[in-house]
This record gives sequence, C-alpha cells and structure tokens, in this order.
Amino acid sequence: MITREEAWKLLTEYNKEEFHIQHALTVEGAMRYFAIKLGYEEESDFWANVGLLHDLDFEMYPEEHCSKTQEIMRECGIDERLIRAVASHGYGLCSKPQPKPEHQMEKVLFAVDELTGLIGAAARMRPSKSVMDMEISSIKKKFKDKKFAAGCSRDVIKQGAESLGWELDKLFEETILAMRSCEEDINNKMVVYKESK
Repeated sequence: MITREEAWKLLTEYNKEEFHIQHALTVEGAMRYFAIKLGYEEESDFWANVGLLHDLDFEMYPEEHCSKTQEIMRECGIDERLIRAVASHGYGLCSKPQPKPEHQMEKVLFAVDELTGLIGAAARMRPSKSVMDMEISSIKKKFKDKKFAAGCSRDVIKQGAESLGWELDKLFEETILAMRSCEEDINNKMVVYKESK
C-alpha cells in the first residue's frame, strides 16, 4: 500500500500548477470525509490516496487522461485496486474506455470530483473565499447556471448522484461538509507548497 508521503511525491512529480495541487488536496480531503461518513474508516487512508492521485496525469497528459496514470502507477508498483479506482473516475469521459465505478468509493470519486470543482469556484467568488459559510441554495443556483464553472460537467455530477442512489441536494450538502472538514488543512498545505517551489 502506497503511503501518503509516497503519493504526494508522485503527485508533485507530475503536477506543478497550484490549481491542480489544490484540486488534488481537496478531493483527497473529501474522499477521507466520505470514507469515515459511509463506514469505511479503516480504509480512509486508501480512499484519501485515491483522491490525491485521481488526476495524476491530467496536467502533463490531458489527452491520455486516466490511461497514462495507469502506466505511471504500474511502473511504480502501485496496488491494482488503487489503479482501478483512479481510472474509474474517467468512465465514459476519456479518449480510451475506463472501468465503470462499482465500489462505493469509486462512485463517490466519480460524483465528487467535478462537484468539488464547482463548489470551489463558487467559494472563490464569496467575500470569505471559503466553503464555511456556503449554503446548498448557492450551489443549486450555480449548478443551474451553465456558464458558471462551465468546465465542471453537470451531467457527470447528476450521474454520480444517481449511481450512489442520492438526491442531488444530498450530494451537494455532503460535499460542502466534506470540503469544510479539510479547508483549513488544505490552506496550510498550499502555503507550504508555494514556499517549497
């Protein structure tokens, strides 16, 4: 099992842009929250590493997203279960076919990846620049506005909620709570990352 330190080293080898690092940290924190919330606490480190590494190849190899990640991870001897989980968030979205999300963790990753981007974009527009005072109503409004954070696929978010058997409101609420749970930690880690460059 890859350690968090090894996962971070791998992430920062292939990703340099602050936006991508922050997104990886956000999905890592959200995945840890959901692991604990959904009764997989003993696997929370694994869920978190899946979140941290889910876009490993996207900055350098956007055209080979999810496929290149599998190559890189296999060369590093990473557990096939983690490789499959990471690849599954590209199901139906990448240039090459990726495995369908089947485990609860894979379904959560598929659902929250795009949604954390949407919520993060909404938070940056608030005076607080934070999710701490974010309400579901704000996200529902932004979700309906197709021009806002246009790169965040509403269809993927809807599919993700459906595969989990959740209403959209539940997914919105839980993802906001997930992002609140790790916001301060991510801000601190981003300060350290910027200083290390």
